[in-house]
Amino acid sequence: MHRDGIDGIGDTSRALGGFLRARRGRVAPEHVGLTGGGRRRVRGLRREELAQLAGISVDYYVRLEQGRATQPSPEVLDALARALGLDAAERGHLATLAGSGHGPAPQARVSPLLRRLLEAAGSLPAFVTNHRLDVVAWNDLGSVLMGGLADAGHRDHRDHRDPNEARFLFLDPASRSLFPEWEDRAVEAVGRLRVSAGRYPDDAELTALITELSSLSAEFRRIWSTGEVVMCARGRKRLRHPEAGLLTLDYETLHVPAAPGESGLEMHVFSADEGGQDAAALARLASPAAANEVLAPGGG
Repeated sequence: MHRDGIDGIGDTSRALGGFLRARRGRVAPEHVGLTGGGRRRVRGLRREELAQLAGISVDYYVRLEQGRATQPSPEVLDALARALGLDAAERGHLATLAGSGHGPAPQARVSPLLRRLLEAAGSLPAFVTNHRLDVVAWNDLGSVLMGGLADAGHRDHRDHRDPNEARFLFLDPASRSLFPEWEDRAVEAVGRLRVSAGRYPDDAELTALITELSSLSAEFRRIWSTGEVVMCARGRKRLRHPEAGLLTLDYETLHVPAAPGESGLEMHVFSADEGGQDAAALARLASPAAANEVLAPGGG
């Protein structure tokens, strides 16, 4: 895969240019008060149009896209963000790409307290991911709900699944059965990886993962090219479980702060309205696993 196809992963100056190109390609000229100007060779805004809207010179903007201008001022970033209509998560990602980066990503550690929280969740499915979307810990109901987490890494087990959420989504056909809204989940995964790539440009494992997915999945390349940025928070997801059927569950993402020398984690917790069919289905799934302990690959 030509490295330009993944916006200079591992090179923050090229990543900044790739993000700007992707986002201006999504802005319709008529939505920002510009006329179509006849036939266009590119989607969205032209470079000179975005520079005009942001109040900066065309030459400077071109140098930003080409990676020849680095660390633009906060005022320039704010002007570009306004012109592109970026939301809070996208503005944060733009600022990260324009900064000096965080260097190599430290390893994430599942603390004893976090393990106790997973165990205490009890009847609520829960699992924990790192910045590469590796599932690093879970409780039993989380494994049952998401399918095969307890067997992740054991390639000889018929029910195994890849412990990395992005690999599972883009390289395992079973993900399309689990997630009826597969496209939404795929966009979410790519957006989260893009945020991590901006924060940790020197993380060789993360770079290798994105390069692998770009090489093996046309759908990953398509979504990556949009410049999508996603920060997990809360919402509702549908999952199709082989025993419980179609479930509609609320979820909340708890962001675990990074300890010194480590990277932060995300704990994803699912629940259903009490008294409803989905809550009853979760209870049925929990019954055979209620007495088991919290699991995590390699002991964390």
